[in-house]
Amino acid sequence: MSINRVVITGNLTRDPELTSTGSGMAILKMGIAVNDRRKNQQSGEWEDVPNFFDVVVFGQRGESISRFLSKGSKVAIEGKLRWRSWETPEGDKRSKIEIIADDIEFMSSRDGGSNSGGGYTAPAAPAKKAETSDTFEDDIPF
Repeated sequence: MSINRVVITGNLTRDPELTSTGSGMAILKMGIAVNDRRKNQQSGEWEDVPNFFDVVVFGQRGESISRFLSKGSKVAIEGKLRWRSWETPEGDKRSKIEIIADDIEFMSSRDGGSNSGGGYTAPAAPAKKAETSDTFEDDIPF
């Protein structure tokens, strides 16, 4: 068995590009930057080092979310990795790994401010009635 899942959070590096296939299926392409913390060997200080990834969203989902995202938007992406290769017009071989997004959560509001839940807050669980210690004394098996 093999597993191909990735979950990342970061900021979009460019405005998403919405195109479509010849058959009309929407394809949304965007870039995301994800920071990694590394210790600088010369200074001994910790610093953020960006990693850049291309993200692709297919179908109606890509078409729908394209209206809400722009360069700098903070998002959480869940999906899978796909390796792609091609040949340039000059004959050079190229390849890259893309993230094929299955789920995207908006982590910043439309005005650019950050929020922690993408605009959704889960309802609070109903409060449980406090149990007294003698309630379960007869149920303990030892």
